[in-house]
Amino acid sequence: MAKPSETKELHSQDSSTSSQDHHNWITEQNTLKDKLITEDCFTWKLSQESEERLRYVGGVDISFSKNDSSMACATLVVLDFNTLQIVYQDFSFVTLRVPYVPGFLAFREAPVLLDLLEKMKRTNNPFYPQLLMVDGNGILHPQGFGLASHIGVTANLPTIGIGKNLHHVDGLDKSRVMKLLEAKENSSKDFITLVGSSGRTWGVAMRSKQRSLKPIFVSIGHRISLQTAITIIQMTCKYRIPEPIRQADISSRDYIRKIEMSAVGLN
Repeated sequence: MAKPSETKELHSQDSSTSSQDHHNWITEQNTLKDKLITEDCFTWKLSQESEERLRYVGGVDISFSKNDSSMACATLVVLDFNTLQIVYQDFSFVTLRVPYVPGFLAFREAPVLLDLLEKMKRTNNPFYPQLLMVDGNGILHPQGFGLASHIGVTANLPTIGIGKNLHHVDGLDKSRVMKLLEAKENSSKDFITLVGSSGRTWGVAMRSKQRSLKPIFVSIGHRISLQTAITIIQMTCKYRIPEPIRQADISSRDYIRKIEMSAVGLN
């Protein structure tokens, strides 16, 4: 396993954001969005018989301290796609000075997650993921360009966005989606396609395990089609959350808990 990355401080000039910040963020989002690819664009295959099969799937997540919301642990795990066993993990403790602003999560969380990927690439790590699952939305986002898309385009990596909560976009809301899911209870399909008032397809709401009360919201991140994303999520779910994200979440929570316990011990 990799050694943890050094603790870093990611910040703007202060803990607030200005209208200029927002303007700059929108400009950067639009520039990156122009490079977004929403269809399959990779050389690997899902068939385990293929020599070019998908071997390594990554997952990224960030957990925050209960005592200080600016203190966080970012985690990257890579799993063997066939066995769903962890083959690599790394983490970084950070102080995030950029506040959470709805619609701009990527500008708070993406830099540290991209650093973890860049560290793997810089050292030519053989387990560098061929696909990355992100605990956050892809195109299912008010600007059509969430955290998963931001990371995917920046790292030039196929990504899938997995959201635990639904962004209210294009006439989609939680109440409407839950009613549609309930109507599908006896259907062979375990997901519903999220089509907005405009007719645009934003992603799917999926009950990843039978009788799961809470759906997950899957959307294209970058360089992957929605159908392929759905197939991969179905192949990697032991529980409600796909295994790469679940393992990243478990690890990040464990690391942040250990650092908090160490701090208590020092006091």
